[in-house]
Amino acid sequence: MLYMFVSYNCFSGDRGAPVVTTNTADELETRERLLEAAAELFVERGYNHVTVRDICRAAGANLAAVNYYFRDKLGLYQEVLMKIIESLNEGSRLAHTGKPGISAEERFSHYVRTYMGHIFDNGRACRAGKLMAREMADPSPAFDLIIQRAIRPNSARVAALVSELTGLPPADPRVGICVGCVQTQIAGFTGPVAARMVPGGQFTAEIIDFIAQQVVEFSLAGMRAIARQNNKPARKALQKPSKNR
Repeated sequence: MLYMFVSYNCFSGDRGAPVVTTNTADELETRERLLEAAAELFVERGYNHVTVRDICRAAGANLAAVNYYFRDKLGLYQEVLMKIIESLNEGSRLAHTGKPGISAEERFSHYVRTYMGHIFDNGRACRAGKLMAREMADPSPAFDLIIQRAIRPNSARVAALVSELTGLPPADPRVGICVGCVQTQIAGFTGPVAARMVPGGQFTAEIIDFIAQQVVEFSLAGMRAIARQNNKPARKALQKPSKNR
C-alpha cells in the first residue's frame, strides 16, 4: 500500500488538504473497500459516469469517506489508475523480456503473445484492459497520467523494435504509425464487441493464441512492406511541420 500513498502526492499536485494517512486496521479496510468498489464501477461505467455516492454505496462506506481518504473522486481515481498502470507496466516488462539472442521478429512475436495474455484474465479482458478501453473512448481528467506512465514508455520500447524490423529511425513517423496499428489491434480485443464475437464471450487460451498469431503475421507483413521502401522519405503529410512556418 505504501506506493499508493506516495504516488498520489507525486501526481495529483497541490489540490487542497493533504490526503489522510491511514493507520488503523479499520481505516485500511475501509480504504481498500473504496478502492475495490471504485475500480469495479469505473471499469463498468467509466470515470465520467460514476458518482461519489455510487462508490460509497457499493463500498458500504460513509458518503464523506472518499473526501476523507482521497480528497475527491479524482484523487480516488488516480489511485485506482496507479494500480492499473503498475499491472500494465509489469505486463509490458514481461512482454519485452525475451530469450537472449533471438531475432527481432521472434521478439516481436513474444511481445504480442505475452502482452495479449497479460490483458486477459480467466478468458475475459482483465480490469486493466477494460479500463484502458474506457479511457480511449471517453478520456477522464487523469488521461495524461496513463499516457505518461504507461502508454508512452511501452510505445517507446515497441518503436525501438519496429525500427529494428523496418530499418527506419525510431523518430520516423511511419514507425509511430506502425506502433499505433499494433497497439490498436491488441487493445481492440478488450472491448465489448470482441467479447460478443467469440463463443460464450470467453477468450480461451487457444483463441488468444490464434488472435496473437494473426496480429503478429499481419503486422510483420506490413512492416516488411515498409522495410522494402525504407529508402524513401516519409510523405510530407506525415512529417512534422517546420517551426519556421
